Amino acid sequence: MNCKLPVLISTIAAFLFSESFYAQEASKYDYVEAFKPFFYPQTGTETRSASGQPGHAYWQNSADYHLNVTLNEDKKEIAGTAEITYKNNSPDKLGFLWLQLDQNLFAKDSRGNGVVPLSGSRNGAHGEDFNGGYNIKSVKVDGKVVKYTITDTRMQIDLQKELKDKGGVAKISIEYSFVSPEYGSDRMGVQDTKNGAIFTIAQWYPRMCVYDDITGWNTLPYIGASEFFLEYGNITANITVPASHYVVASGELLNEKEVYSKEEISRWNQARGSDKTVMIHPESEIGKNVATGTKTWKFRINQARDFSWASSKAFILDAAKINLPSGKKSLAISAYPVESAGDKAWGRSTEYTKAAIEHYSGKWYEYTYPAATNVAGNEGGMEYPGIVFCHMDSKGEDLWGVTDHEFGHNWFPMIVGSNERLFAWMDEGFNTFINALSTKAFNNGEYYTKENLAMSGSLLMSDNLEPIMVGPDNMRERNIGALAYYKPGTGMAVLREAVLGPEKFDKAFKTYIDRWAFKHPTPWDFFHTMENVSGEELNWFWRGWFINKWKIDQAVKNVKYINGDFKNGAQITVQNLEQMPMPTTVEVKFKDGTTKVIKIPVEVWKRNTEWTFKVDSSKEIDQVKLDPNSVVPDINMKNNIWSASTAKQVDKINAKDFIGTYADPKSNLKILFKEKNGQLYGAAADGSMEFPFEYNGDNTFYFDKGNMTIVFSKDKKSITLKEGGKEFKFNKE
Repeated sequence: MNCKLPVLISTIAAFLFSESFYAQEASKYDYVEAFKPFFYPQTGTETRSASGQPGHAYWQNSADYHLNVTLNEDKKEIAGTAEITYKNNSPDKLGFLWLQLDQNLFAKDSRGNGVVPLSGSRNGAHGEDFNGGYNIKSVKVDGKVVKYTITDTRMQIDLQKELKDKGGVAKISIEYSFVSPEYGSDRMGVQDTKNGAIFTIAQWYPRMCVYDDITGWNTLPYIGASEFFLEYGNITANITVPASHYVVASGELLNEKEVYSKEEISRWNQARGSDKTVMIHPESEIGKNVATGTKTWKFRINQARDFSWASSKAFILDAAKINLPSGKKSLAISAYPVESAGDKAWGRSTEYTKAAIEHYSGKWYEYTYPAATNVAGNEGGMEYPGIVFCHMDSKGEDLWGVTDHEFGHNWFPMIVGSNERLFAWMDEGFNTFINALSTKAFNNGEYYTKENLAMSGSLLMSDNLEPIMVGPDNMRERNIGALAYYKPGTGMAVLREAVLGPEKFDKAFKTYIDRWAFKHPTPWDFFHTMENVSGEELNWFWRGWFINKWKIDQAVKNVKYINGDFKNGAQITVQNLEQMPMPTTVEVKFKDGTTKVIKIPVEVWKRNTEWTFKVDSSKEIDQVKLDPNSVVPDINMKNNIWSASTAKQVDKINAKDFIGTYADPKSNLKILFKEKNGQLYGAAADGSMEFPFEYNGDNTFYFDKGNMTIVFSKDKKSITLKEGGKEFKFNKE
């Protein structure tokens, strides 16, 4: 569109756009900063499309594991071999390989121990005095001993011959052992019970670091707070334990006939077809008919990024089938001690597990593993493919919450394999968000309470928090709960309920999961996908909520009847006072009990700090409220409501009584007043540059954006214009 300025700009226009006009803005909001372009750091590449999906040349390396391990219960020692088949699908030749040795966190001289403050930490071994970490006995590649270097929680293997690009395979064999900590950074450990210790075993074998198209080798050390980034592959494990033990693990049990009694096998098969929980190894049989020696339990899981297991002679075991949307079945399993038994505690664990898996499978993406096992241990809650560890003392709503949360992780990051070491919010935050929907759905909302997200503003937008996008090792430990879980989870809820709407959000979110299942997305892949599928520009949202720590404060500035008479309708002015814009929902409640909702799109805030709109109504207003459904966090809830009971009453007028042309003989400045739809407008003498005046009572009108007040004399033969502390007199012509 061609837009030309008039040749003669009126004096009144120059007056309105003077420096004093802008000086009156009270808002901290900078709309140019909020919506500035060039949000994305790069355009699409061959590996990652600008639309948010994997590019036509996307590649990903893989790692298959065959694990043989033995548990020495008395020494709390794990010893075994890891045979790794690593495939290099990248376009690069590799002269060395990097592996993660996360168990080295528990070595006395580890970096993780080095960052534990005097006040203590959830991470590490909680002060346990032992020298943990791997004892590496041998490392071979393709059957030959190779040189390797261990640096804290990483191992670099030098290859005698470069690993070929686009399909080169290395077969790595590592013999190792380690002693398990009793409390392993709240992710693994040993829990004593009256019938024996429960071993929950994780980070227990050397695992390949990810090599990708973003940073090459991902070798950030494991220091406790940040979690994991792993390659996908097929994993088999042979786990040898005392014969009195029962073992549960990631994936499918392959040899139940070798490890279970005939009665247990019969119950196992019954559970596979039962929607109700079936006891496999009940409390009454603990400690009876105990065999001596050892047993080897064999498991397999495919297309998985990790493997964990638990072993104990104290386990009660129960199970039930999981019904998946495709018609396939999985198996929900629970393993817990007698101290945790009962219908108010772990007796409902399998019910919770089944419900969570079925909900997420139907809502987002079908569960891909043959079993889902919940284990009672000493962890507050920790997730692995097909198996989770939850605290043995959890019960009721707490047990539902932790079970639902940990199994939600089988979608983020077990299926959608984001980099937890860098972006905790992409698994914890997304999971926190889907947990709220799952809890609402479970058993007709048995444990559901609607959250008032609006009231979380002061917490989630506190100056004491770092931005979400910093890594968990880069934020104060006390802030991790807010920044990795609650703020990004709330952000997803806000995006769904207040910005996109459930239908558009759900379609985009499901597309993201479909595109990146068993792949490695970045935040930018997520951002691109949500925008491309929804069709909405969301850079202001990502910029404010995730990258910066902008605040939201929207307010009702004023509510005025046109010319003081509610029968003429009302003008409502809302403001965006802080740096984060949001679509604005305004609920107008009338004195007759009826309501009207007005939705103001976020585009209003692309060039305004406040917005005035008219409500066509002939009824008196009782209250005006922003965000009536409480879905947008706001740091100041007090200015979200205007009430007639506390508002100044304004006398009624007829705008036509104030029309005419008024002139200042000293400056030759003229202002024309005219009536339009019952409201008084001011304009330059030639009729250009119209601006609306609001009536404030006592023959006084106010132009809010210009901070200009017009006071008419009682006989309306003169006016006084007040602006910027100055007064100007005009007489009617």
